[in-house]
Amino acid sequence: METTKGKLAALFGHLYFQVVVCVLLGILVGVVKPDWGEALKPLGDAFIKLIKMLLAPIIFGTVVVGIAKMGNMKEVGRVGVKALIYFEIVSTLALVIGLIVVNIVEPGVGMNVDPANLDTKSIAAYTSAAKQQTALGFFMDIIPTSIGDTFVKGNMLQVILLSLLFGVATAMLPDSSSHKQTVIDVIDSMMQSLFGIVKMVMKLAPLGALGAMAFTVGKYGLGSLLSLGKLIASVYVTSFLFVFVLLGGIAWMNKVSIWKFLKFIKEEIFITFATCSTEAVLPRMMVKLEQLGCSKPVVGLVLPTGYTFNADGTAIYMTMAAIFVAQATNVELTVWDQLIVLGVLLFTSKGSAGVAGAGFITLAATLASMDKIPVAGMVLLLGVDRFINEARAVTNLIGNGIATIVVAKWEGAYDEKRANAVLNGNVLVEAELDSIGRVAIPQTSESSA
Repeated sequence: METTKGKLAALFGHLYFQVVVCVLLGILVGVVKPDWGEALKPLGDAFIKLIKMLLAPIIFGTVVVGIAKMGNMKEVGRVGVKALIYFEIVSTLALVIGLIVVNIVEPGVGMNVDPANLDTKSIAAYTSAAKQQTALGFFMDIIPTSIGDTFVKGNMLQVILLSLLFGVATAMLPDSSSHKQTVIDVIDSMMQSLFGIVKMVMKLAPLGALGAMAFTVGKYGLGSLLSLGKLIASVYVTSFLFVFVLLGGIAWMNKVSIWKFLKFIKEEIFITFATCSTEAVLPRMMVKLEQLGCSKPVVGLVLPTGYTFNADGTAIYMTMAAIFVAQATNVELTVWDQLIVLGVLLFTSKGSAGVAGAGFITLAATLASMDKIPVAGMVLLLGVDRFINEARAVTNLIGNGIATIVVAKWEGAYDEKRANAVLNGNVLVEAELDSIGRVAIPQTSESSA
């Protein structure tokens, strides 16, 4: 009896179990009392805001300390180039897979929607924002107006740029200088405190999951799932196949079991699914990937950059949503037209970093550039976007985790023995994580980059 009670107590003590219970409660509240569900939205919003307030200093500290300790600027450049090449190849494959599936399943065929009868007021904010997005504007936005503005706005690309510059400047200080070690020690100490805050905030994750899920079901209702169920099912099935076939194959080639990796990050997956936000778990993902044996500099450079340039789930959704709108509004697209959509998405899908409603804005910009698929058709997606966002957010999360491992292995900055021990449950990383928020990773000579 005592053993059973002990097992139950241990189960209830796990964050992932608490999150799952709260997700189910949120769905129940949203179905039974929709108005209550909508009222619980601040719980989810507050949790995400608490995490977001920590992202800029955590990314800054991780990148600066990693580069300063790495010392060799050629290694920094090499890691960045390898990461961008990987991101472009895999996200392009995600776009192609989405295009193939939407043409096979044809979720919009038979809806016979007349764009002239659609009320476009609900998407006006997205279409106007899309008009303001240009390639030049995107690159100019990477440069902050001031150092303080970088941390106030929390634009991830701006934070990464400042971190790279600061890290390189610190690394260039002579090793004999006491200033270099002082800077590293101060930032490293600050990071320990920040991850201590993350540990405290993550205790609120179940409440955040409850509020976010209750709001989603309460506001949009399960009826919206049924009306566009074919599209939702297509996105989920495609994301599932992408994770287990493509990412699973990449993981296998790098001697990592995709099943064991997913089990290792199960808490982050549940939180991302409930909140539709990969940013909510970025600090924990950085910790876990370091604990898995990836070196700190690689994690600091690859993972945050991947949040902007390696949104695999979003890429799948973009092609499927664009062709779905064409199918639903009876717009005939040739193979060439669809390849143009694919080509445009290769660029527009990278240009929405740090923008609220980025997925919708990117899609609006893509459809507008085509001048063939009616932008008004995006109204059809509004009611189910939140439900679809759960799948694409989780896919983005897993994709960036695998990307970090792959780049770390390419760089010889991955401790395979450590990774196998962690994934096989021989190292209690959760106990270490919960106790101090962040731990140093013992590394082999190969992974000390």
